[in-house]
Amino acid sequence: MTSAAAHPPTASYRLQLQPGFTLRDAARAVPYLAALGVSHLHLSPLLEAVPGSTHGYDTVDHSRISEQLGGEAALRALADEAHRHELRLIADVVPNHMALPVPEQLNQPLWQVLRDGPDSRFATWFDIDWTAQPGPSDAPGRGRLLLPLLGDRIGAVRDQLVVDGEVLRYHDHAFPLRPGTAHLPLPDLLDRQWYRLAWWRLASSELNYRRFFAINDLIAVRVEVPEVFRATHEVLLRLHGEGVLDGFRVDHPDGLADPRGYLRRLAEATGGAYTVVEKILIGDERLPADWPCAGTTGYDALRRIDGVLTDHAGAERLVAAYQRDVADRTTAAGAALRGRAELTVPEGELAAEVDRLLRLVRRIGAADSSLADHPQPALRDALCALLTEHPVYRPYVVPGEEPPPEAVAHLAGGAEGTADRLLRDLALGRRGRSPEKDEFCRRFAQTTSAVAAKGVEDTAFYRWNALVSLNEVGGDPGRPGIGPAAFHRWCADRERDRPTGMTVLSTHDTKRSADARARLAVLAELPDAWAAECAAWTAAAGPCPDRSTAWLLWQTLVAAWPIGEERLVQVVLKSAREAKLRTSWTAPDETFERVLTAYARGALANAGLCPRIAGFVQLLAPYARCNTLASALLHLTVPGVPDLYQGSEEPLHTLVDPDNRAPVDLGALAVRLTDSATDRGADLAREKLHLTTTALHLRRDVPLGPYRPLEATGRTAAHLLAFFRGPRVITAVTRLPYGLQRAGGWGDTVLELPEGRWTDELTGRHYEAGPLPVSWLLERHPVALLTEGR
Repeated sequence: MTSAAAHPPTASYRLQLQPGFTLRDAARAVPYLAALGVSHLHLSPLLEAVPGSTHGYDTVDHSRISEQLGGEAALRALADEAHRHELRLIADVVPNHMALPVPEQLNQPLWQVLRDGPDSRFATWFDIDWTAQPGPSDAPGRGRLLLPLLGDRIGAVRDQLVVDGEVLRYHDHAFPLRPGTAHLPLPDLLDRQWYRLAWWRLASSELNYRRFFAINDLIAVRVEVPEVFRATHEVLLRLHGEGVLDGFRVDHPDGLADPRGYLRRLAEATGGAYTVVEKILIGDERLPADWPCAGTTGYDALRRIDGVLTDHAGAERLVAAYQRDVADRTTAAGAALRGRAELTVPEGELAAEVDRLLRLVRRIGAADSSLADHPQPALRDALCALLTEHPVYRPYVVPGEEPPPEAVAHLAGGAEGTADRLLRDLALGRRGRSPEKDEFCRRFAQTTSAVAAKGVEDTAFYRWNALVSLNEVGGDPGRPGIGPAAFHRWCADRERDRPTGMTVLSTHDTKRSADARARLAVLAELPDAWAAECAAWTAAAGPCPDRSTAWLLWQTLVAAWPIGEERLVQVVLKSAREAKLRTSWTAPDETFERVLTAYARGALANAGLCPRIAGFVQLLAPYARCNTLASALLHLTVPGVPDLYQGSEEPLHTLVDPDNRAPVDLGALAVRLTDSATDRGADLAREKLHLTTTALHLRRDVPLGPYRPLEATGRTAAHLLAFFRGPRVITAVTRLPYGLQRAGGWGDTVLELPEGRWTDELTGRHYEAGPLPVSWLLERHPVALLTEGR
């Protein structure tokens, strides 16, 4: 079989596997997906996960394909069916973490570590600081693993702990007992284990294992250890070698001790299989050039595509209106800085990670007198500042190598005290080598990524609600919108550096789907009208318990209208808890949540308000249609491999998970695909489906060529974004459609077509070379896909 690296995908389709949509269901969908025009199926994690998992990122067993999804036999059957239709499979790989805890003995490596402690042959699998917790009473000087799983202090729940043979049970949790301790009285038994059961609230301050962000029940795996890599990847690598799997999507590489080393090992084991990484790039940051992979999973593309379809000036006016209304002049950047800072204070969610770094510094000082005797408060303050102010997810420093210039620049700011310089040098690997110094360097990088993700995406983006379509993974709401020139530069850079990296618009992690954001982007073109509308809706519904949440609520209604009551309440409550201002997951304010829930339900029950919301969404509809089709065509024709999220070939107005992870009726889509071939313009659903399959088939049949901007001329030329993909393919899309209408339409705007006879693949219309009035070209659709000589 030809290597997948030699033939990267032309396009992929992401399927969220779960008990409600298994590998067998995926196999039944193969004919439809082949007809749609993709080349690869992009499968969510395949290895055994926690029973009932709807996402698969909580792995419990690396030795088998999930039986919940159908097992290896079902995966092989899917691969066979896909190969019959000339499709291949990409698998999502989760190298960073496993589930903790799990039902009895499902996670065998962790089960044995809990039973046998640091002497277990699996002890090297997990990032555990055994020195941080006092050890069993009969093992002085040796530590144990903190398990913050109890609903209250242990004295209050002791009677809920039950010894069952060689197992200790607490409600649904099961823990192995250290050999020879099952007969002991409960207090002595607990004192002799290699783990310490504790109240869940102790996690933020006393946790001694690395986890996925701040999720206590996902324990990190040390995949940098060769034997751990082999054990956790054995099944996937075997299936790749046998031709069942062709490529990989690597989840959260920022959590790894050595992302580059991991990718090199994976490339060596697969012969260079097509691999992309879920790397979030901030601002103008680029993927490290020495990472052996095709590129990212595409959030950088999402930000540029959304950006070029967002009115910068209008978005800035919305920000001003929002700040006035909520009586808070905080900027998006300020909200992000505050969100990161709150995580690292002594009572913050990531305080345990900060303490672990400080313990390393103390050990380094004990062995190196030149680094000793720094006051602990000064060290903590300096470390928290470095973590808070680091501008990207992490530095890519490898101990023993010269730090990359970008890492030096990102750590160059801040204070210049002795403690600050010491910590910066340690983070950059510039204080010599020792096991403790190398560990600090690696763990600092792992911690900055957790601070960035939790502080910005999972906190600030739920607090700062001026225009929530900007608050997307990898987004920068402080810099709303980009112009065509910046967009063209990014496309040229992408084509030069990572031409086969993925591009995405919607994923299982986006807070709002592409079409939901397409509606919201129109608001930036009419900021004054939207601010007035918000005020009117608030007047009709009554005072909201929180002004910023009111902006979130009204935009959620616009983004997902029509929306049911339970969906709305679920999203609003999740957003308020993630914001952590009036309530949170760990300290819920039941009174506030009750009032907020009643307010959201009341808005949908308001007989006077709902028709007004529906009318406003209808007012936005023609402009949202333009944005939906423009973003879809850009996604499918800019440099890179478009990755379509399940169901997004038609309008999809989903919200943050779990709303966006529900199974999709692909059988119904298959029927509508046939309909769209004969009735291309009946409604937006058929229009988008027709555009998608047309562009996908073009990509599959005619490889797209070099990217080159194509400029229109005329009074409203700025509203057209056009480019070549080789000499015989042209993409043209409308941008800022509301502004275009206010300017009187296309008027004298023309696009100069090169020599040849050009065909719009979406309409079948033919055009000759020369100046083409854009009003003719975009008479039926707000976008065009032109080819010459087909």
